[in-house]
Amino acid sequence: MGQGAGLLTIMRSDIRAVFDNDPAARSLPEVIFTYSGLHAIWLHRIAHILHRNKYFFLARALSQLARFATGIEIHPGAVIGKGFFIDHGMGVVIGETCEIGDYVTLYQGVTLGGTGKERGKRHPTIHHHVLISAGAKILGAITVGANAKIGAGSVVLKDVPENSTVVGIPGKVVIKDGKSVKQPLDHTHLPDPVTQAFRKTERELWLLWVSMHKIHHQLNESKKEKPKVN
Repeated sequence: MGQGAGLLTIMRSDIRAVFDNDPAARSLPEVIFTYSGLHAIWLHRIAHILHRNKYFFLARALSQLARFATGIEIHPGAVIGKGFFIDHGMGVVIGETCEIGDYVTLYQGVTLGGTGKERGKRHPTIHHHVLISAGAKILGAITVGANAKIGAGSVVLKDVPENSTVVGIPGKVVIKDGKSVKQPLDHTHLPDPVTQAFRKTERELWLLWVSMHKIHHQLNESKKEKPKVN
């Protein structure tokens, strides 16, 4: 995982990722000059080289320039693979010790953050071909496996297995090695584990009420049938 290929090769893969993921992309000049997500990742790749060579101030200055220009904040220490795509991108935050594999897609408002002031590895590791939907928060030194999909607005605090879909707060795996792994993620029709739990509880309460009603009825019937003692 990481930036092992040449910089120009990686930048070409970033352009290809835009065309692969965004049907609104019409031409190469449009993508190069108007896509803020592409600008952010390219500036990050330069800032990361500076950071790796211990030009920490210059690296942070460049990352702050990118943040000001694009609304996307990527710490220069983060390691990001090829074919990285940020769609729209406003509000995306990627922490210092993040490691992101190849062909990962992020939507606006995604946070790959830490959970406190601990040092060392404190941000997520995202494997290849992961899709993270709008507003999702992935927090802590956890791992998201290859081909995983994170639903919009989810808060993920635990490791996510590969080939799975996670939704909810806190995030729960709702599809694992399932049918939709190779299908585009439908952001508006995701299973909701919280709603499913409420429905199950509601059904159990209904069955309990029916049982109590039957017992009450049986007690009343037995009182009626009981002979009176003179």
